[in-house]
Amino acid sequence: MNFKVTNLKPFGVLVEPKNDKVKVQDLDIESLRHLFRMNQLVALRGFEAFENADHFSDYCESWGEVSLWPFGKVLELVEQENPQDHIFDNSYVPLHWDGMYRPQIPEYQIFHCVKAPLPGQGGKTTFSNTTLALQSASSEAREMWTKVTGVYERKMEFYNSKTLSPIITKHPHRDVSVIRYGEPHSAAKGHFVNPPVLEFTGVDDNELNDFHHSLEEALYAPDNFYAHEWQTGDVVVADNFSLLHGRERFVSKSPRHIQRVHVLSDPPFSNPGLESYQ
Repeated sequence: MNFKVTNLKPFGVLVEPKNDKVKVQDLDIESLRHLFRMNQLVALRGFEAFENADHFSDYCESWGEVSLWPFGKVLELVEQENPQDHIFDNSYVPLHWDGMYRPQIPEYQIFHCVKAPLPGQGGKTTFSNTTLALQSASSEAREMWTKVTGVYERKMEFYNSKTLSPIITKHPHRDVSVIRYGEPHSAAKGHFVNPPVLEFTGVDDNELNDFHHSLEEALYAPDNFYAHEWQTGDVVVADNFSLLHGRERFVSKSPRHIQRVHVLSDPPFSNPGLESYQ
């Protein structure tokens, strides 16, 4: 193989070239797919990356069928001057899974860092491994989580949708349980443009604080949580079926520019909880 592999903590692997002239496109996809299945997150660093968004999306096609959005294949995550939604702001983003408001839920999130923030400017992309969180959770916590269903409504430029999901559900293609949770925004962490409307049913109101607190403790526990600090040229492939992800706040006007593509599973996974979609 023309790359070396280092384990990340607490999960995931870092893949780096053995020499300076390797392109991302030269890497064997099946070898990377094996690493992905074993580790849920593969970070590629130090390779020659992509000249433009079309080259990036062409690479993503080698992983599977790319999910099309109204804007096309590649979402350009850059801070906007007057953002109408938090994904285009510099605020932190709570943990969630992608595709929760869409007809199909992608298996692969593929990110490309066009330009990284400067050191100390923030903007890490955060990931929580929910299979690890479930394995280490107490029986009391799991029992509580099993009772709860999340109801999520979100209106933005690309959709106006309502979806629901049990907190604990089955992985679409593997015999393991995963957590599907849209984390509520915390006012203590700063402003948040265009928050979704959230409701959690199945437990009494006086139990909700304990429910959210127990999930927060599990999902952010050091043994289950990884924050990727971007370097320009990084490519990260993340398992959207078993991980939740978010974003740390970053300094406004920093040069952070991330591209993201969704790739569907084979066969594609239809969103089982989508109640309305426009």
